[in-house]
Amino acid sequence: MRVKKVINNNILCVIDSHNQELIVSGKGLGFRRHPGEFIDPARVEKTYRMESRDKQRKLRELVEQIPMEHLELTEELIADIKKQISSPLNESLVITLADHISFAIRRKQEGITFQNPLQGDIICYYPAEYRLGQHCVRVVRERTGIDLSESEASFIALHIVNAELNTDMSEMYDITRLIEGALQVVEYYYQRTFDRESLDFSRFVVHLRYFAQRLFQGKSLQDSGSVQDEQFRQMIIRSCATHYKCARHIAEYVKNTWNRDLSDEELMYLTIHLKRINANQK
Repeated sequence: MRVKKVINNNILCVIDSHNQELIVSGKGLGFRRHPGEFIDPARVEKTYRMESRDKQRKLRELVEQIPMEHLELTEELIADIKKQISSPLNESLVITLADHISFAIRRKQEGITFQNPLQGDIICYYPAEYRLGQHCVRVVRERTGIDLSESEASFIALHIVNAELNTDMSEMYDITRLIEGALQVVEYYYQRTFDRESLDFSRFVVHLRYFAQRLFQGKSLQDSGSVQDEQFRQMIIRSCATHYKCARHIAEYVKNTWNRDLSDEELMYLTIHLKRINANQK
């Protein structure tokens, strides 16, 4: 390993034998080291590497700015999260979550607190991730003695969902807003409040989550144009006219709010899910 940059006495940015950049740590590893020197890999206690060069650069910058113990704590939290989340998580979670947790600890020490305006929505739409956020807050308190606010659990939950969906945080806020807006349209249309604790409601929210992700990433489901698909679409419109009309109202809401159009295929899936949630919750 060849030293690229000395970050501090215990952390180095190095280049390995495959010409890949790594962040390595170990007691006294960087003491009196200089760029271009070689180090003994046996002295390395921990290694950090991102697949993406851009993310590796961000990781290097982050390690220069936050205490190493905050990164190590985040690693521990992500290991706990992965035990509960079956879907793969974007590798950038270690960067975004470490950055957030370190900043939250520093803000708390300075007496500054933030409230998450989407906290109620997050608890409702991402319950599993919110519970993991609460777990993270408890672990931070146990390890550091810093008692983060309940809002931090919802912020952490968004970071986890963001890593699940491979989105950025601004897009994650839009996805959450779209889910809330679509549900308001649905409940107003049917003149009823759905059971937030039911399995069918959870399934519908999951559909809205991935629907919104496709919409904002420009990957909406598209029609094949086949005669069979058109026949199926017309059959759904006839047999589920009430639910199709509700799906059209959701499409109008999306168009008015984000100026994005829904494909016929997306309308069909929305219609089918609307029929399902109504059939099972009567």
